[in-house]
Amino acid sequence: MAHLGASVEYAVHCLLWLVGREGQPLSSRELATLQGISPSFVAKIFPKLEKAQLVTAAEGAAGGYSLAREPEKITFLDIVDAVEGRKPLFDCQEIRGKCAIFEGCPPVWATRGTCSVHSVMLKVEKAMRAELSAHTLADVAAAVDQKAPPNFFIDVDQWIEEQAENQYSKRASSRTRKRER
Repeated sequence: MAHLGASVEYAVHCLLWLVGREGQPLSSRELATLQGISPSFVAKIFPKLEKAQLVTAAEGAAGGYSLAREPEKITFLDIVDAVEGRKPLFDCQEIRGKCAIFEGCPPVWATRGTCSVHSVMLKVEKAMRAELSAHTLADVAAAVDQKAPPNFFIDVDQWIEEQAENQYSKRASSRTRKRER
């Protein structure tokens, strides 16, 4: 049975950092550093999110990613489908027709209709997709807002500003060194 990989979890967390940052995009490097993960890992996720129109990208020194839709309109199912692709939870192998007793020629009753095991898995997948579509980024962001102390978001904003200043200083220093050569 397929499962949701770490890419989905990191995608959700990255998107949560973008909630409420209208006009203030974050780079994939900043998002990765915030979460203590590899920037290259995050950089692989965001093109998928952009293709699914969940984020928009802005280029340049102040560039980065922003949400393409209101967080109320981005469901967990949107994110899962963007990152993992819309693939079935279960891939029925029609084992029911391969029973040794049938000696390679299963009777009609054994293979008629949808496989009983597959039928259960289809119901599970339908329920899972319904549950994922019932939850939005806004729902989870509200839960985080309730949980985190007010100064946490101030600390995050300060950290992001410091990162931007450090990047600016590095670029300026690099330009100065190039001119000195």
